[in-house]
Amino acid sequence: MFSSFKIYNHLFIRLLLIVFGVAISFYLLEKDLIYTSIFSFFIVLLLLIELYLYIKNAFLLYDKTIEAILQNDFSADFSKHKSFKNYESLFKLFNNLKQKQNDQISKDIIYQSILNNIETGILILKKEENDWAIFLMNDYFSKHFTVPKVSKWSYLKNQLPSLCGIIEEQNFEEIKTSLQIRVNNQDTQTFVMQSSRSKTYNQDYYIVLLDSIQKVIEKKEKEAWINLMKVISHELLNSLTPIRSLSQNLHELVQQETLSQEDLEDMKQSVSTMLNRSNHLQQFVESYRKLAMLPSPKKEKVELSQLIEESLQIMAPLFKQEKISISNEISFKRWLEIDKNQMEQVLINLLTNSIYALSERKEKQITIAAEVKEKRIFITITDTGIGIDTEIKDKIFLPFFTTRKEGAGIGLTLSKSIVEAHGGYLAFQNENETTSFVICLME
Repeated sequence: MFSSFKIYNHLFIRLLLIVFGVAISFYLLEKDLIYTSIFSFFIVLLLLIELYLYIKNAFLLYDKTIEAILQNDFSADFSKHKSFKNYESLFKLFNNLKQKQNDQISKDIIYQSILNNIETGILILKKEENDWAIFLMNDYFSKHFTVPKVSKWSYLKNQLPSLCGIIEEQNFEEIKTSLQIRVNNQDTQTFVMQSSRSKTYNQDYYIVLLDSIQKVIEKKEKEAWINLMKVISHELLNSLTPIRSLSQNLHELVQQETLSQEDLEDMKQSVSTMLNRSNHLQQFVESYRKLAMLPSPKKEKVELSQLIEESLQIMAPLFKQEKISISNEISFKRWLEIDKNQMEQVLINLLTNSIYALSERKEKQITIAAEVKEKRIFITITDTGIGIDTEIKDKIFLPFFTTRKEGAGIGLTLSKSIVEAHGGYLAFQNENETTSFVICLME
């Protein structure tokens, strides 16, 4: 009857009944109806007991709900207490928090599953007062380093003293370094370590990532082989497919008893095309051989500015033909220990690329500069050309990759190999509508 009433309505009705019962009891007492009056008082007593139990249950339910929320215990079911309409908002809050907790648990399971399937050691520490606790250790970290999933930093120090020592030396600040760790009582392995520190909601976290250098190298080698095989198979198919088709056509022609003049012309054209494709295939193989059999540098002392001037003189006719302005900003003399012919080839390859990049530009400018920093010489060739598209940035140093119809796709690859054979590196950057290639060499 009163199921839709609020608590205060229930209390008001009960108090009215009690007051009415007391009034009736006194009235009956005045009329000398003693036994009836005693019975009436007994009814009032029962109403008081019922009121007490009602209030107790109401506040007990409230306390239980609040306690469950504070303890993050959402296992209780309050659906049977729907009659307490006054707590409807409280029950709604409880159910909303319960749903959010379930969603968060689902997300945590997914995140942990992702982290446990990553082949990188992941360790997350959480600051607790003046010490650190292990918030998360993924399966790869635990299995690879044979470390149980401990909860205390001190326990981990006993298992991996070399790793923990480096972290403590840096006072749990951001680190990017390499270190050697002995795994499974075998030889030490080298790992790349990256760490970061972040704070969220007054919580301090320290995240450590560990990658095996051997694994990184193997991954890069695999990617390089896949890309190389794609390029090689593409080139081979480009030549073999038309050769096979023409060979089949020639085979059909020679099966005829008589040949017309038109058939002879077809045969001549087919043989000529096959010869051209064969030459292209031979050039491709020669280019590959040149990359694979790059001779060791025969180093000698070469003066930098003289090397640059001689390279520019070789390219001067092409600069003049393409109306390209050259700016040589190298004003100092520096002696390098290099293979002059090989390094000259690198400069010619880079300048040739710049000429191609400037072919569709109105303002054609190539600038050559150099600087010395930390016992290294940086030679920079900058052009105002079309730049390098984002899509091909990771491919420009791949063998046989080219955007030029007449290009062989080995210039940059060969140049990179030569510079690396000298103990340096070749890099590039796009900036302010210019493209720069940087040759870094040790003095």
